[in-house]
Amino acid sequence: MQNVTQQTHNTSLHDTLLTKSLSAADYVSTHDAMLARTLERISLKKEQGLRTPDELWIVDHNDVYTLGQAGKEEHILQRTDTPVIKTDRGGQVTWHGHGQLVVYWLFDLDSIGWSVRNLVSHAEQAIEDMVNDCLQNSSSSISDNISAHSRRDAPGVYLYADTDTVADNDAQVQNTSLDDRIMLGKIASLGFKIKHGFSYHGIALNIDCDLSAFNAINPCGYAGMQMLRLADFLTIQKEPEVQTAQHIHNSLSYEQVTQKLIDNIAKRHAGLIELRAIAPK
Repeated sequence: MQNVTQQTHNTSLHDTLLTKSLSAADYVSTHDAMLARTLERISLKKEQGLRTPDELWIVDHNDVYTLGQAGKEEHILQRTDTPVIKTDRGGQVTWHGHGQLVVYWLFDLDSIGWSVRNLVSHAEQAIEDMVNDCLQNSSSSISDNISAHSRRDAPGVYLYADTDTVADNDAQVQNTSLDDRIMLGKIASLGFKIKHGFSYHGIALNIDCDLSAFNAINPCGYAGMQMLRLADFLTIQKEPEVQTAQHIHNSLSYEQVTQKLIDNIAKRHAGLIELRAIAPK
């Protein structure tokens, strides 16, 4: 793979939320910077009473496997040239790499009035909202009757196929029991770390990555878990500048998918989108 120089770009969404974009980012240096920023924010709040803006780090990682704090080596099925790094988030082993959208949530939970459960639910529901919007507005027949949902028994977001008995309308997409659907696989993973009320780490959404990297592990500790990517259900633009007008109309770019997700998260952070009730098991 061609070596790409890491680039950083910062943007302010509103007074209390900033974004930071990192491309071709090595995991260790990114994690160290994220932890250092979190510790700095904790210190500023404790010692000076300062509320610093929360941050969303939008990261394109170089290929890496990461093993969570209580992660078990047995879930690494095959050693490859891709490095395996132990980290301090929750969860088991996963993969990050190009074509996958990673968003780290550096939030002061107390200041925005969120519990840890709220954080996890907002993360899952933001992904659900964005993926379902993309699927429902796609011109591809592959996405018909496919919808994204979280699960009570396993963190993350999964794609489900509707059975013939499930009508195609927004209310039933949200309210119908998952027992009436067929799970196709997992499209997004999440894992957070909370330190003194501040969160870091976050979510990983497969957009147009090479899913074969997951063959060497039990993703998130689940043997046989089928990993999915958005590009298999709708058209993702590779190079928007060379696409025809028709192609652009019928597809989304990686950047557009990213912006849809960030916009949804920003609204949740600002209190403009409330949590939906969590469906029973």
